[in-house]
Amino acid sequence: MRPHLIVCLTLAFLALLTPHLGQTQEVSLKMVSGFAENSMYVQRLQSWIQKVNAEGKGTLQINFLGGPKAIPTFELGNAVKTGVVDLALNTGAFYTNVMPEADFLKLTQISIAEQRKNGTFEAINKVWNEKGNMQYLGRVVENQPFHIYLNKKIDKPDLTGLKIRITPVYRDFFQALNANVITTPPGEVYTALERGVVDGYGWPIGGIFDFNWQEKTKFRVDPGFYDAEVSLLMNLPAYKKLTPAQREFLNKEVLALEADNSFWAHYTTEEIQRQDKAGIQTIQFDAATSGAFRLKAYEVAWSAAIKQSPEIANKFKTLFTK
Repeated sequence: MRPHLIVCLTLAFLALLTPHLGQTQEVSLKMVSGFAENSMYVQRLQSWIQKVNAEGKGTLQINFLGGPKAIPTFELGNAVKTGVVDLALNTGAFYTNVMPEADFLKLTQISIAEQRKNGTFEAINKVWNEKGNMQYLGRVVENQPFHIYLNKKIDKPDLTGLKIRITPVYRDFFQALNANVITTPPGEVYTALERGVVDGYGWPIGGIFDFNWQEKTKFRVDPGFYDAEVSLLMNLPAYKKLTPAQREFLNKEVLALEADNSFWAHYTTEEIQRQDKAGIQTIQFDAATSGAFRLKAYEVAWSAAIKQSPEIANKFKTLFTK
Protein backbone atom coordinates (compact mmCIF):
# COMPACT_ATOMS: atom_id res chain seq x y z
CA MET A 1 0.00 0.00 0.00
CA ARG A 2 1.32 3.44 -0.91
CA PRO A 3 2.55 5.57 2.02
CA HIS A 4 0.28 8.51 1.20
CA LEU A 5 -2.74 6.16 1.14
CA ILE A 6 -1.84 4.79 4.59
CA VAL A 7 -1.65 8.35 5.93
CA CYS A 8 -5.04 9.21 4.40
CA LEU A 9 -6.69 6.12 5.91
CA THR A 10 -5.17 6.83 9.33
CA LEU A 11 -6.42 10.41 9.27
CA ALA A 12 -9.87 9.22 8.21
CA PHE A 13 -9.99 6.75 11.11
CA LEU A 14 -8.94 9.42 13.59
CA ALA A 15 -11.58 11.76 12.24
CA LEU A 16 -14.24 9.14 12.91
CA LEU A 17 -12.88 8.51 16.40
CA THR A 18 -12.42 12.12 17.50
CA PRO A 19 -16.08 13.00 18.20
CA HIS A 20 -16.20 10.21 20.79
CA LEU A 21 -13.00 11.02 22.65
CA GLY A 22 -14.61 13.65 24.85
CA GLN A 23 -17.49 11.44 25.87
CA THR A 24 -17.50 9.68 29.24
CA GLN A 25 -17.53 5.95 29.00
CA GLU A 26 -19.88 4.21 31.42
CA VAL A 27 -18.06 2.52 34.30
CA SER A 28 -19.42 -0.50 36.18
CA LEU A 29 -18.39 -0.86 39.83
CA LYS A 30 -18.46 -4.19 41.68
CA MET A 31 -20.03 -3.94 45.13
CA VAL A 32 -20.40 -6.31 48.11
CA SER A 33 -22.07 -5.85 51.50
CA GLY A 34 -20.63 -6.93 54.83
CA PHE A 35 -24.21 -7.58 55.94
CA ALA A 36 -26.65 -10.24 54.76
CA GLU A 37 -29.01 -9.41 51.92
CA ASN A 38 -32.10 -9.58 54.14
CA SER A 39 -30.87 -6.92 56.59
CA MET A 40 -32.45 -3.49 56.68
CA TYR A 41 -29.08 -1.99 55.78
CA VAL A 42 -28.97 -3.91 52.51
CA GLN A 43 -32.64 -3.41 51.74
CA ARG A 44 -32.06 0.34 51.77
CA LEU A 45 -28.85 -0.15 49.82
CA GLN A 46 -30.69 -2.04 47.09
CA SER A 47 -33.13 0.83 46.62
CA TRP A 48 -30.23 3.24 46.39
CA ILE A 49 -28.42 1.09 43.82
CA GLN A 50 -31.55 1.00 41.66
CA LYS A 51 -31.71 4.80 41.82
CA VAL A 52 -28.01 5.15 40.99
CA ASN A 53 -28.27 2.80 38.02
CA ALA A 54 -31.38 4.50 36.68
CA GLU A 55 -29.86 7.98 36.91
CA GLY A 56 -26.34 6.93 35.98
CA LYS A 57 -26.93 5.31 32.60
CA GLY A 58 -24.01 6.17 30.36
CA THR A 59 -21.97 7.42 33.35
CA LEU A 60 -21.80 4.95 36.22
CA GLN A 61 -23.44 1.66 37.21
CA ILE A 62 -23.18 -0.48 40.34
CA ASN A 63 -23.10 -4.26 40.05
CA PHE A 64 -24.15 -5.63 43.44
CA LEU A 65 -22.62 -9.07 43.97
CA GLY A 66 -24.26 -9.85 47.32
CA GLY A 67 -23.36 -10.08 50.99
CA PRO A 68 -21.16 -12.42 53.03
CA LYS A 69 -21.85 -15.34 50.70
CA ALA A 70 -19.97 -13.42 48.00
CA ILE A 71 -17.11 -12.38 50.31
CA PRO A 72 -17.01 -13.39 54.01
CA THR A 73 -17.75 -10.58 56.45
CA PHE A 74 -14.28 -10.18 57.90
CA GLU A 75 -12.54 -10.48 54.52
CA LEU A 76 -14.45 -7.68 52.78
CA GLY A 77 -12.25 -4.86 54.05
CA ASN A 78 -9.16 -6.43 52.52
CA ALA A 79 -11.11 -7.06 49.29
CA VAL A 80 -11.75 -3.31 49.04
CA LYS A 81 -8.17 -2.45 49.95
CA THR A 82 -6.73 -4.72 47.26
CA GLY A 83 -9.31 -3.88 44.59
CA VAL A 84 -11.00 -7.28 44.44
CA VAL A 85 -14.20 -5.23 44.69
CA ASP A 86 -14.65 -1.53 44.02
CA LEU A 87 -17.32 -0.67 46.57
CA ALA A 88 -18.54 -2.00 49.91
CA LEU A 89 -21.25 -1.38 52.43
CA ASN A 90 -19.36 -2.08 55.64
CA THR A 91 -18.82 -1.14 59.26
CA GLY A 92 -15.47 -0.40 60.84
CA ALA A 93 -15.69 -3.34 63.24
CA PHE A 94 -15.61 -5.73 60.28
CA TYR A 95 -12.26 -4.54 58.87
CA THR A 96 -10.06 -3.76 61.86
CA ASN A 97 -7.79 -6.46 60.41
CA VAL A 98 -7.01 -3.92 57.66
CA MET A 99 -6.78 -0.84 59.89
CA PRO A 100 -7.59 -0.77 63.64
CA GLU A 101 -8.69 2.86 63.34
CA ALA A 102 -11.81 1.73 61.45
CA ASP A 103 -13.45 0.89 64.78
CA PHE A 104 -13.03 4.47 66.03
CA LEU A 105 -16.00 5.60 63.92
CA LYS A 106 -18.44 4.14 66.48
CA LEU A 107 -17.40 6.97 68.83
CA THR A 108 -18.74 9.84 66.74
CA GLN A 109 -21.26 11.93 68.64
CA ILE A 110 -22.08 14.30 65.80
CA SER A 111 -24.02 13.63 62.60
CA ILE A 112 -22.36 12.94 59.26
CA ALA A 113 -23.70 16.28 58.06
CA GLU A 114 -21.78 17.99 60.88
CA GLN A 115 -18.74 15.81 60.17
CA ARG A 116 -18.64 17.16 56.64
CA LYS A 117 -18.66 20.72 57.98
CA ASN A 118 -16.16 20.57 60.85
CA GLY A 119 -13.32 18.76 59.07
CA THR A 120 -14.05 15.27 60.43
CA PHE A 121 -14.86 13.85 57.01
CA GLU A 122 -11.55 15.06 55.54
CA ALA A 123 -9.62 13.77 58.57
CA ILE A 124 -11.20 10.33 58.23
CA ASN A 125 -10.39 10.19 54.53
CA LYS A 126 -6.77 11.14 55.11
CA VAL A 127 -6.36 8.11 57.37
CA TRP A 128 -8.47 5.80 55.19
CA ASN A 129 -6.50 6.79 52.08
CA GLU A 130 -3.12 6.27 53.70
CA LYS A 131 -3.77 3.18 55.84
CA GLY A 132 -6.60 1.40 54.05
CA ASN A 133 -6.11 2.34 50.38
CA MET A 134 -9.78 3.33 50.56
CA GLN A 135 -11.95 6.35 49.93
CA TYR A 136 -14.51 6.86 52.69
CA LEU A 137 -17.52 7.94 50.64
CA GLY A 138 -20.11 8.49 53.32
CA ARG A 139 -21.99 7.20 56.35
CA VAL A 140 -25.44 5.81 55.69
CA VAL A 141 -26.52 4.57 59.14
CA GLU A 142 -26.76 6.81 62.22
CA ASN A 143 -28.81 7.09 65.43
CA GLN A 144 -28.46 3.36 66.09
CA PRO A 145 -27.05 2.90 69.61
CA PHE A 146 -25.53 -0.43 70.58
CA HIS A 147 -26.99 -2.57 73.36
CA ILE A 148 -26.22 -5.69 75.32
CA TYR A 149 -28.77 -8.46 74.62
CA LEU A 150 -28.97 -11.38 77.04
CA ASN A 151 -30.86 -14.57 77.76
CA LYS A 152 -29.94 -14.30 81.46
CA LYS A 153 -30.99 -11.44 83.71
CA ILE A 154 -28.49 -9.13 85.43
CA ASP A 155 -29.26 -6.53 88.11
CA LYS A 156 -26.11 -4.45 87.70
CA PRO A 157 -23.69 -3.65 84.83
CA ASP A 158 -21.52 -6.69 85.49
CA LEU A 159 -21.17 -9.56 83.00
CA THR A 160 -19.10 -11.84 85.23
CA GLY A 161 -19.59 -15.48 84.27
CA LEU A 162 -21.41 -14.68 81.02
CA LYS A 163 -20.19 -15.60 77.54
CA ILE A 164 -20.93 -12.71 75.18
CA ARG A 165 -20.60 -12.62 71.41
CA ILE A 166 -18.66 -9.61 70.18
CA THR A 167 -17.00 -7.88 67.30
CA PRO A 168 -14.17 -5.41 68.01
CA VAL A 169 -16.86 -2.76 68.69
CA TYR A 170 -17.52 -4.11 72.16
CA ARG A 171 -14.42 -6.09 73.07
CA ASP A 172 -12.77 -3.63 75.46
CA PHE A 173 -16.01 -2.45 77.06
CA PHE A 174 -17.46 -5.92 77.61
CA GLN A 175 -14.16 -7.17 78.99
CA ALA A 176 -14.19 -4.20 81.36
CA LEU A 177 -17.60 -5.51 82.48
CA ASN A 178 -15.93 -8.90 83.16
CA ALA A 179 -17.51 -10.80 80.26
CA ASN A 180 -15.97 -13.81 78.56
CA VAL A 181 -15.99 -12.66 74.95
CA ILE A 182 -16.32 -14.69 71.76
CA THR A 183 -15.94 -13.20 68.26
CA THR A 184 -18.26 -14.48 65.51
CA PRO A 185 -19.75 -13.06 62.32
CA PRO A 186 -23.48 -12.23 62.53
CA GLY A 187 -24.49 -15.34 60.61
CA GLU A 188 -23.30 -17.61 63.42
CA VAL A 189 -24.97 -15.86 66.37
CA TYR A 190 -28.33 -17.68 66.25
CA THR A 191 -26.70 -21.11 66.43
CA ALA A 192 -24.36 -19.93 69.19
CA LEU A 193 -27.35 -18.78 71.25
CA GLU A 194 -29.29 -21.94 70.50
CA ARG A 195 -26.44 -24.21 71.60
CA GLY A 196 -25.53 -22.18 74.66
CA VAL A 197 -22.14 -21.23 73.27
CA VAL A 198 -22.98 -17.63 74.23
CA ASP A 199 -25.36 -16.09 76.77
CA GLY A 200 -25.84 -12.90 74.83
CA TYR A 201 -24.40 -10.53 72.29
CA GLY A 202 -23.76 -6.93 71.40
CA TRP A 203 -25.78 -5.39 68.56
CA PRO A 204 -27.43 -2.11 67.59
CA ILE A 205 -31.01 -1.37 68.54
CA GLY A 206 -32.18 -2.39 65.06
CA GLY A 207 -31.70 -5.54 63.08
CA ILE A 208 -32.10 -8.46 65.47
CA PHE A 209 -35.29 -9.53 63.67
CA ASP A 210 -33.35 -9.79 60.42
CA PHE A 211 -31.57 -12.81 61.95
CA ASN A 212 -34.46 -14.11 64.10
CA TRP A 213 -32.35 -13.51 67.22
CA GLN A 214 -35.47 -12.37 69.09
CA GLU A 215 -36.34 -16.07 69.38
CA LYS A 216 -33.30 -16.61 71.62
CA THR A 217 -33.20 -13.21 73.34
CA LYS A 218 -34.90 -12.44 76.66
CA PHE A 219 -33.42 -9.12 77.76
CA ARG A 220 -32.01 -5.85 76.38
CA VAL A 221 -29.82 -3.73 78.64
CA ASP A 222 -30.45 0.02 78.56
CA PRO A 223 -29.08 2.58 78.00
CA GLY A 224 -27.49 2.20 74.59
CA PHE A 225 -23.94 3.36 73.91
CA TYR A 226 -21.81 4.40 70.90
CA ASP A 227 -23.49 4.77 67.50
CA ALA A 228 -23.60 2.02 64.90
CA GLU A 229 -21.62 3.10 61.86
CA VAL A 230 -22.34 1.64 58.45
CA SER A 231 -20.61 3.35 55.56
CA LEU A 232 -19.87 3.22 51.86
CA LEU A 233 -16.22 2.56 51.04
CA MET A 234 -14.38 2.47 47.75
CA ASN A 235 -11.02 1.17 46.63
CA LEU A 236 -8.87 4.30 46.36
CA PRO A 237 -7.25 3.58 42.97
CA ALA A 238 -10.71 2.78 41.55
CA TYR A 239 -12.03 6.06 42.94
CA LYS A 240 -9.14 8.03 41.46
CA LYS A 241 -9.67 6.30 38.13
CA LEU A 242 -13.17 7.73 37.81
CA THR A 243 -13.53 10.74 35.56
CA PRO A 244 -14.48 14.03 37.25
CA ALA A 245 -18.04 13.59 35.96
CA GLN A 246 -18.30 10.05 37.33
CA ARG A 247 -16.83 11.08 40.67
CA GLU A 248 -19.19 14.04 40.93
CA PHE A 249 -22.17 11.82 40.13
CA LEU A 250 -21.20 9.17 42.70
CA ASN A 251 -20.61 11.73 45.45
CA LYS A 252 -23.93 13.41 44.66
CA GLU A 253 -25.75 10.09 45.02
CA VAL A 254 -24.01 9.33 48.34
CA LEU A 255 -25.01 12.75 49.70
CA ALA A 256 -28.61 12.06 48.65
CA LEU A 257 -28.57 8.81 50.62
CA GLU A 258 -27.01 10.50 53.65
CA ALA A 259 -29.70 13.18 53.53
CA ASP A 260 -32.24 10.45 54.33
CA ASN A 261 -30.43 9.31 57.49
CA SER A 262 -33.27 10.72 59.62
CA PHE A 263 -34.95 7.39 58.80
CA TRP A 264 -32.83 5.69 61.46
CA ALA A 265 -34.20 7.67 64.40
CA HIS A 266 -37.74 6.59 63.45
CA TYR A 267 -36.51 3.05 62.89
CA THR A 268 -35.05 3.01 66.44
CA THR A 269 -38.44 3.87 67.94
CA GLU A 270 -40.15 1.19 65.88
CA GLU A 271 -37.58 -1.46 66.81
CA ILE A 272 -37.92 -0.75 70.54
CA GLN A 273 -41.69 -1.26 70.24
CA ARG A 274 -41.19 -4.39 68.16
CA GLN A 275 -38.78 -5.90 70.69
CA ASP A 276 -41.24 -5.18 73.47
CA LYS A 277 -44.03 -6.95 71.59
CA ALA A 278 -41.70 -9.91 70.98
CA GLY A 279 -41.31 -10.32 74.74
CA ILE A 280 -37.81 -8.90 75.11
CA GLN A 281 -37.68 -7.31 78.55
CA THR A 282 -35.73 -4.14 79.24
CA ILE A 283 -33.14 -4.12 82.00
CA GLN A 284 -32.81 -0.57 83.29
CA PHE A 285 -30.48 0.69 86.01
CA ASP A 286 -31.03 3.74 88.21
CA ALA A 287 -30.07 7.11 86.75
CA ALA A 288 -26.65 7.29 88.39
CA THR A 289 -25.72 3.73 87.38
CA SER A 290 -26.97 4.28 83.83
CA GLY A 291 -24.91 7.44 83.49
CA ALA A 292 -21.79 5.73 84.82
CA PHE A 293 -22.39 2.73 82.53
CA ARG A 294 -22.53 4.90 79.40
CA LEU A 295 -19.60 7.06 80.51
CA LYS A 296 -17.53 3.94 81.10
CA ALA A 297 -18.29 2.71 77.58
CA TYR A 298 -16.72 5.83 76.06
CA GLU A 299 -13.84 6.06 78.53
CA VAL A 300 -12.81 2.46 77.88
CA ALA A 301 -13.13 2.83 74.10
CA TRP A 302 -11.17 6.08 73.87
CA SER A 303 -8.47 4.73 76.17
CA ALA A 304 -8.05 1.69 73.90
CA ALA A 305 -8.09 3.89 70.78
CA ILE A 306 -5.43 6.23 72.14
CA LYS A 307 -3.27 3.29 73.12
CA GLN A 308 -3.67 1.85 69.62
CA SER A 309 -3.09 5.03 67.57
CA PRO A 310 -2.32 8.01 69.84
CA GLU A 311 -2.07 10.75 67.22
CA ILE A 312 -5.12 9.70 65.19
CA ALA A 313 -7.29 8.92 68.21
CA ASN A 314 -6.56 12.22 69.92
CA LYS A 315 -7.38 14.14 66.75
CA PHE A 316 -10.57 12.13 66.19
CA LYS A 317 -11.64 12.61 69.82
CA THR A 318 -11.55 16.37 69.38
CA LEU A 319 -13.54 16.18 66.15
CA PHE A 320 -16.01 13.44 67.15
CA THR A 321 -17.12 14.83 70.50
CA LYS A 322 -19.88 17.38 70.94
